[in-house]
Amino acid sequence: MDAIQQAFVIESRELLQMMEENLLQLENSAGDPEIINAIFRAAHTIKGGAGVIECDFIIEFTHVLENVLDEMRSGTITPNRELIEVLLACSDHLGILMGCVENDALPSDEENKTSLSLRKQLQHFLGQEASESKEIVVADPNIQTSGGGEMETDNWHISLRFGPDVLRKGMDPASFLRYLNEFGQIVHLTTLPDAMPEAEDMDPESCYLGFEISYKSDADKAKIESVFSFVSEDCVINIWPPHSKLADFIQAIDALPEDSMRLGEILVQCGALTQSELDKALAAQSTTSADDESASQQEQSPKIGDVLVNQGAVTAEVVEAAAGKQVKVAQKKSLESQLIRVQASKLDQLIDLVGEMVIASAGANMLARRSSETALVESTSVITMLVEQIRDSALQLRMVQIGDTFTRFQRVVRDTSKELGKDIELVITGSEAELDKSVVEKLGDPLMHLVRNALDHGIEGPEARVAKGKPAQGTLKLNAYHESGSIAIEIIDDGNGMSREKIFNKAVEKELVSANQTMSDNEVFSLIFEPGFSTAEKITNISGRGVGLDVVKRNITSLRGSVEVESKEGVGSTFRIRLPLTLAIIDGFQVGVGKSSYVIPLGAVVECIELSEKDRADTAHRQYINLRGEVLPFVRLREQFEIDEAGGKRENIVVVQYAGQKVGLVVDELMGEFQTVIKPLGSIFKNIKGIGGSTILGSGDVALILDVQTLVALATVQQNRTAVAEAVKV
Repeated sequence: MDAIQQAFVIESRELLQMMEENLLQLENSAGDPEIINAIFRAAHTIKGGAGVIECDFIIEFTHVLENVLDEMRSGTITPNRELIEVLLACSDHLGILMGCVENDALPSDEENKTSLSLRKQLQHFLGQEASESKEIVVADPNIQTSGGGEMETDNWHISLRFGPDVLRKGMDPASFLRYLNEFGQIVHLTTLPDAMPEAEDMDPESCYLGFEISYKSDADKAKIESVFSFVSEDCVINIWPPHSKLADFIQAIDALPEDSMRLGEILVQCGALTQSELDKALAAQSTTSADDESASQQEQSPKIGDVLVNQGAVTAEVVEAAAGKQVKVAQKKSLESQLIRVQASKLDQLIDLVGEMVIASAGANMLARRSSETALVESTSVITMLVEQIRDSALQLRMVQIGDTFTRFQRVVRDTSKELGKDIELVITGSEAELDKSVVEKLGDPLMHLVRNALDHGIEGPEARVAKGKPAQGTLKLNAYHESGSIAIEIIDDGNGMSREKIFNKAVEKELVSANQTMSDNEVFSLIFEPGFSTAEKITNISGRGVGLDVVKRNITSLRGSVEVESKEGVGSTFRIRLPLTLAIIDGFQVGVGKSSYVIPLGAVVECIELSEKDRADTAHRQYINLRGEVLPFVRLREQFEIDEAGGKRENIVVVQYAGQKVGLVVDELMGEFQTVIKPLGSIFKNIKGIGGSTILGSGDVALILDVQTLVALATVQQNRTAVAEAVKV
């Protein structure tokens, strides 16, 4: 049972996430039936799963929730903001109840009180709609039925013929008719005396009555049939749905859980057919098969759908919809059979083993080259190629789309903007971009902080926006795209923006910079990531622009990423996060400086050029060269890492790019591409700028992995300072 409970909790949490997303969409979709069906299916599946594990407190809670959603599907209840608010609260509470199942515990008294409160709120919507529906009563004395039993009015039609022995068994036909009024209203009733014999042949203990009844009710077919359960064997009953119910039956078929069911079971589940009608049809099917002994086995049994249609129990359209449902379920089951769930820890273990295999493969390849054995070199080359493919496939297993993370912020934006009295729309683009699951898990908190900052202090209130000539509704955009072997994530708001002057003055006040210091816009805006830095005049319980942003930067940096800010006062702000696609294994480019080896992420490498004797002389006192008419700042790794060994006669520049900026890294030797297994550095190295990790070479030596973003920022700052100094001289 533990395994079943675990599977139930995992699936239910996914369904709750989907339910929340659909509820948020429903708020702006004017009652889209597709969305309502999706919400109902989620609740229905959770209730069914709770029944399997016999979890009564979830069954009891979801039963009322399912009733409300069912009324929404039928159109009796129209979803509005108030109802959606309650349904979102129910979704949240189901998540809490899932925690109880997960911990194998019963809900606390407080949680039970919440369940009761939410159920009362749901019953309020059910009671309100029920009272309204009873006010609409239209009598129609001219009831007619079409040939197939389909009503031309919007009432149920009951054709009832009592058997002759009903009275002898102590049953009163009138009591059944009175009982019908418990679930609805008899709009019109016609008594049929067709079976009544002549007076001299009449038996006073026999019943000869028949009725045609026009019946208005919100009850389903099974409920109406249950009224006559005590006389079902002694009478003939046909119940035909109102015309509007046909669409409901087809809609209910589409909303059924994706289970493999027989045609009759589907029709019973959707309410178009009762169990007794199905039993009669199956009996008729068996009788027909037995009578036709000369037919082949396949032809002996007529299709159950045809039998049901011929008996008038259900229409051909509903049978066709049920058959279509069977086909869809079969196709989906076929696809699902190809999918399996794997624990994340098992994937992590696989990645670790692949990393060790990459290192071992590099060592074998190096030894093979040293041996000069052609056959051995060829064999190890093939192994290396296969290891690369295994590496790529293993890493792909952990890649997930960023869209799932983005979608969770729909609820945050909705609730926070409502709390702040603002009208803010969330726009999501680039949701199909993929990155490592381990990166996604650690990205949630930084994104949450930046989003709440934008909602609270970035985007103005409706009145302030209108006064500035902006639309009353603000816009927050979440965007993602791939760039040079990394992923860029943008949080963009069209709000008030940030004041460069205000930030600079605050930095001077805190003695972070000097008053006469020359800084670019990016450098000034980056000051908001300093610990405790804030320009917010009022700190709210949601956020304060700048408060805690040092934590955001620290978390992003721990993922070997970077965060930058662009802002224009009165127009808006853009926070741009750049992260590596994976934290495990990358393609690297190995270079040498003296006796040391370094690895540059291959995705950041643009080209390699040789530094000529003339260029070496020209750059003895400056940190840039002319690259085809473009100024290229560079960093000498020998100087950056204080390597005392004498340099070689030749130097090369590896041109790297990050965030649209190019810089050069001056090295002694180019050693080629290299599969790099990223190993974290100890805390003793945390203050060394320009180093992002380490790796093990095939020889067993350790090579340091260069932090390209830091080196690019360092070279850019040096270049800007040089340009400012030269401008001052002029």
